[in-house]
Parts: sequence; structure tokens; C-alpha cells
Amino acid sequence: MKKRAELIWIVLVVFTIFAYFLGQFDFVNTLMVGILLMTTFIKGELITDYFMSLKNVKLKYRMIPTIWLAAVMSSIAVAYYLPTQ
Repeated sequence: MKKRAELIWIVLVVFTIFAYFLGQFDFVNTLMVGILLMTTFIKGELITDYFMSLKNVKLKYRMIPTIWLAAVMSSIAVAYYLPTQ
């Protein structure tokens, strides 16, 4: 169990460093924003499942943070991809 938590923590750190370097080197385009949103969603799901210990509860309780996270990620995607005037 401890090994799994360490592996998940490493994945979270790698995704965070990836996002940091994309922003730091100004390498953000339409494709990268989509990838960043997907990695952020994955990070949220990993935190929900393993660090909040919701992996083994009923699906209806797991869906609450998942739906919230999907709504936030969708709102960010819509705001980013809307044409500017």
C-alpha cells in the first residue's frame, strides 16, 4: 500500500512539473492546453481515489468530486477556446 501511494505521489509531482515547465517556457498552445486539462483531471482523480480514500466507496459518492472536477475542467476549456474579440 505504501508503494502505491509513493508511485501515485511521483506521478502527481511529474504532472505538476510538466505543467510548470510548459508555463515557464511559454510553450502553451491549443493542444498543450488540452493535455494540461487532461493531466489536471487525472491528478484530481488520483487525489480523490487514493489520498481522499474514495476508491472503495459506493460509486454515487465517488461521482460527486468527479462531476465537480469535470465541470471545472470543462469551464476552463470553454473559457480558453472561446474566440477572443
